[in-house]
Amino acid sequence: MGEERKKLGEAELEVMQSLWRAGDSRTAPQILAALETRSWAMGTLITVLQRLTQKGFLTCEKRPRASLYTPLVSQEDYLAGEGHRFLERLYGNSFRSMVASLYGSQVIDAKDIAELQDFLKKLQAERGDAHDA
Repeated sequence: MGEERKKLGEAELEVMQSLWRAGDSRTAPQILAALETRSWAMGTLITVLQRLTQKGFLTCEKRPRASLYTPLVSQEDYLAGEGHRFLERLYGNSFRSMVASLYGSQVIDAKDIAELQDFLKKLQAERGDAHDA
């Protein structure tokens, strides 16, 4: 995500997650049917869809019977951007500080650390990085 995107609010994120799970374009009634976490009125959903379109997260294709909404931002791109902002804002862009904080507060344990080490080694091998984890 090269350009700076606006942040998604909670309701907007729920709608985007629904569209990302669907894997393709959806109409408002289809999106409404897929939303699981709360009861939505159609008017509320339309307002959220309009905001997402204005923010550049969705495109809206007007059709005779219903508009078709398509994500312009992939889930992977959004998560990468949010992860980076989170790491930067809370941990001074230090992954090590984040892991140390989570380990120190017992949110993660030695097993999680071992899994993370294995994962990082696999990533390095895939990239062909010369240095060790």
